[in-house]
Amino acid sequence: MSVKPGWQGRFFEDFEVGDVYQHPLGRTVSEADNTWFTLLTMNTNQMHFNAQYAAQSEFGKPLVVSTFTVAIAVGQSVTDLTQNAFANLGWTDIRMTHPVFAGDTLWSESIVLEKRESGSRPHAGIVTVKTRTLNQDGKEVCSFNRTFYVYKRGAEQIEGLFPTAEQPLSLED
Repeated sequence: MSVKPGWQGRFFEDFEVGDVYQHPLGRTVSEADNTWFTLLTMNTNQMHFNAQYAAQSEFGKPLVVSTFTVAIAVGQSVTDLTQNAFANLGWTDIRMTHPVFAGDTLWSESIVLEKRESGSRPHAGIVTVKTRTLNQDGKEVCSFNRTFYVYKRGAEQIEGLFPTAEQPLSLED
């Protein structure tokens, strides 16, 4: 019996300009998600939580808070992009290109735009990606560029994090 490590995420060396990652998890947005996010972020724009108010708009119903859409897109990308990142350096060119409503299912994908070695951190590199999010109909609902620091493979900062068990896991337990 041997220990097989789980998915470790990508390291700086794994990124190549032009690579596209279709992030594996879709996420259906609920009315509760929108309400909670509105409350948590103290967003008082009634377009997000007042059905009567929203019914009078061109959309006819409440819009999902745009920053929630961005948060989902970033979260969906973590498995492929930033599981080994230690800092986001910036988001640029954030665009909300189509409305999102409760009941929509969101999917995101990212393309690597550039990468470079860090001049000040020999254990890391800097990667820039463009991420876009699609709804269930394939319509782009948002896009943005993001730059982040990511560890190189073998960086001591991430070695030995999993604790040693007092008792090894076995088939007899």
